[in-house]
Amino acid sequence: MSEATVAKIPSDSSHLDRLVLAYDGDARLRDRLRLSDDWVRQWSSTWQVGDGKVCWPIRDMSHVPVLSSRPMRGFTWRAKQRHRPGLEVMASTGRQHGFESLEEMRLLVALDFLRASEVLSQPFRLDFDHASGHAWHVPDFLAVVDGGMWLLDVRPIELIKEEDALKFAAAREVAAACGWRYSVVAGWRPHVWSVLDHLSSRRRPTRDLLGMREQLLTTISGQQGRAMTFFELANATSVPSVGRANIVRLLWQRELGVDLGSPLRDSSLIWAL
Repeated sequence: MSEATVAKIPSDSSHLDRLVLAYDGDARLRDRLRLSDDWVRQWSSTWQVGDGKVCWPIRDMSHVPVLSSRPMRGFTWRAKQRHRPGLEVMASTGRQHGFESLEEMRLLVALDFLRASEVLSQPFRLDFDHASGHAWHVPDFLAVVDGGMWLLDVRPIELIKEEDALKFAAAREVAAACGWRYSVVAGWRPHVWSVLDHLSSRRRPTRDLLGMREQLLTTISGQQGRAMTFFELANATSVPSVGRANIVRLLWQRELGVDLGSPLRDSSLIWAL
């Protein structure tokens, strides 16, 4: 059995649902939504396209120019605000993407690691009907991951209120109707974020003047499927201190693998893909 097989969360093969703690408590509120036979015509989505807003019923969402739309809301900063908005540069898209909290920023880093080809922040406004009337919701992200669409909301589990859960239930129905995946990211599995945070420090392109990539991949491929510790692999290079930085870079690029479910340290097992 390989080290990748026994790893809790193999970095080279795990998808987003293995990295995060997803909230699914909104399922109990599904019966509060008004889901009549023609709900896909009655519920609507509003998108920012070009200089204006365009509204589509849910049944026509397939006609939305998703990848050319813009965020429904801007990302502003002001004194004494309680949340932490900002812009995160993603290597996988080559662009900046807005976020409204540190929790959302962390999700963008994870999507970058998973090589999301596109991410839309605050993609659209959903207007929906429920037993007590009408409500609206702006999901946090719409991402293209592995060729599929993934609608995402981010809210720490302790901050999810009843009204939030109802909005998540509505967003889940819309995603299912569109053939998208949907998740509410409510936290992270142990150690995943700390490891991703460290790996992301080496995600920017750089020149490999010492040929470290070739040294590392040649060394570990010569182990005939056996993993090496971080310490062993770094020390097998011509300049171990530089080798360490390049191991981290190759882990981010998913050319090497490690267990995201354990702290990254000298004893961490590294394997070739």
